Amino acid sequence: MESPSSFPPIAPAEAGFDPDRLAAAVAFAEASDSPFPRDLLAHLESGFFEPPPDNEVLGNTAARGAPNGLILREGRLVARWGDTRRVDMTFSVAKSYLALLAGLALGDGLIADLDAPVSASVRDPAFEGPQNGAITWRMLLQQTSEWEGTLFGKADRIDRGRDLKREGAGPKGIDRPLKAPGTYWEYNDVRVNALSLALLHRFRRPLPEVFAERVMHPIGASADWRWEGYRTSFVEIDGQRIQSVSGGGHWGGGVFTHAEDQARIGQLMLQDGVWEGRRVLPEGWVAACTAPCALNADYGLLWWLNGQGRYPAASRESFFAQGAGGNVIWVDPRNRIVGAFRWLAPTALPELLAMVMAAKA
Repeated sequence: MESPSSFPPIAPAEAGFDPDRLAAAVAFAEASDSPFPRDLLAHLESGFFEPPPDNEVLGNTAARGAPNGLILREGRLVARWGDTRRVDMTFSVAKSYLALLAGLALGDGLIADLDAPVSASVRDPAFEGPQNGAITWRMLLQQTSEWEGTLFGKADRIDRGRDLKREGAGPKGIDRPLKAPGTYWEYNDVRVNALSLALLHRFRRPLPEVFAERVMHPIGASADWRWEGYRTSFVEIDGQRIQSVSGGGHWGGGVFTHAEDQARIGQLMLQDGVWEGRRVLPEGWVAACTAPCALNADYGLLWWLNGQGRYPAASRESFFAQGAGGNVIWVDPRNRIVGAFRWLAPTALPELLAMVMAAKA
């Protein structure tokens, strides 16, 4: 029996692809294994992201599988490789999930305005004071908040100065002076976790429950995924002890899922938040997520953009959810393509995109 995550297949030629060229792209993806070792816990504990003691793992991890993935066109399966139903860590793909929850909160009126201070509706020490009290929802979503402090045992300082182009090789954790909120872009996992905490305060329910009910169930996803936080990230909401989930696997936790469910998220975004005639995401939210940040045109609301040609072969309308180790959801609205790639060597992504586009008739 097919799982709920399966997609109706279509022959590559019928979907507008050269079968041989597409097969070559698939073979390339299968052969382009991530440099991350299979033992991800050991990798994190080795100090890949940062040295001790800042590298302490606070959430669950799991050993990873082999490269796998799939490509859809118009919601139909044109290519698949590896075990696309293997549940694995996704690292920062989880950030893009948080963006969807923020859209739901906005649509529900739980967030009055993206440019409203979080402190106006969230009562938590994390959003108090002259620096953090001035931070807006948009700043958190665009990674321009300059949030300052320690959350669940991790200080924002750990990711200050982070250079994604030299991940695992460049210095970070620098004590640079903070800028005013909204005036500086920096990729910082602690600050994304602050967004997750703020959303938990607004929904007043575990975010994975909200995500399952409002997103995953409506789009026909499997029940195989889970979303976790840290052993230190439990908070009390209305007398209930709830774990605040993380926006990545940097210190463990985050989203554990498979390529087929990732592809459904991509297809939902391709379809402007509508699934089988039902609006799942608020109208205009996909456009908001893919509008470039003034301080970083390659970034929207926790989604990576291609408007500046980061990936030259892909359409400029393409956008991505991306996580460390080579975990990617690619959405190409112009060509109606969605790709979900697991454990693809990050250096291979530009060439894979070029091969897929070259295969398109």
